[in-house]
Amino acid sequence: MTTQISKAQENPRLGVTLMIGFCICAPLLDVCAKLASETIPVGQVTTARFFFQAIIMLPVMWAMGFSFGFPLRLMRKLAFRALMLILSTYCFVAAIAVMPIADALAIAFVEPFILLVVGKYVFSESVGYRRLIACTVGFVGILLVIQPSFAAFGWVALFPLGTAVFFAFYMFVTRTLSRDMHAVQMQFHSSWIGTLMCAPVLILANGSGIVPLDPVWPEGVFWFYLIGVGAGASLSHLLMSLALTYAPSSTLAPLHYLEIVSAVIMGFLVFGDIPNQLAFTGMIIVIASGLYIVFRERQIGASQ
Repeated sequence: MTTQISKAQENPRLGVTLMIGFCICAPLLDVCAKLASETIPVGQVTTARFFFQAIIMLPVMWAMGFSFGFPLRLMRKLAFRALMLILSTYCFVAAIAVMPIADALAIAFVEPFILLVVGKYVFSESVGYRRLIACTVGFVGILLVIQPSFAAFGWVALFPLGTAVFFAFYMFVTRTLSRDMHAVQMQFHSSWIGTLMCAPVLILANGSGIVPLDPVWPEGVFWFYLIGVGAGASLSHLLMSLALTYAPSSTLAPLHYLEIVSAVIMGFLVFGDIPNQLAFTGMIIVIASGLYIVFRERQIGASQ
């Protein structure tokens, strides 16, 4: 998402600091989701993310002076954005419920490559052969991460690919909405719309025995895990939104890959997970390919 930055707002150092905060905070959301999924169905964890995020974002919207209303013509896009985020979140929570967070996140980082390929072949965007080669190399890295995960966890190792696909479409609609709405407003509206979409599914699934959807009453510390999912989502996306108001996306994009490093560290500290050599090699390839694409896009942007 692009953000116009005035000279008065420009503060790259603050923007970079906020982006690093995002990269630390986002895996905390994943840690809370993984802990919650030990006893709580994936669908319920997903719903909690949107429900608590909506509650948390209410005072944020008020404090930042944003209007709670929006043109009805944007409702369809907001609903589609929320649906894509629901499906993306569900796939990721389903994955990390059984596999290491870092492995799932590295696989999900195929999303920038998907954006590039879809942009070229669906939306006729200009994408040079160098970036297409980088995409191909990135896909090879993803396969290296998937291979040991697939052997250990089966088809669930492919869920992060679903996350990447749905999140790519989420990003496409976010780009169009960003012309009419601030990122914080989008976050709030997507959270309450997402809650309204998820709630009927849980109500219908209640008592059905469908394990991923049949809700349970959380006990003790699991309430805090669910609240942590919503709080982590709110804080991490708020940090990214603020970062983009102080520094251009071209400056911040390379830092996004610190999220994988942060996920590896937190996965080890909380769950004792360590990527094997093949998965670790794949992560390095994914990060290198992604950084090269960012570098090329920056070069092209500068030349234009």
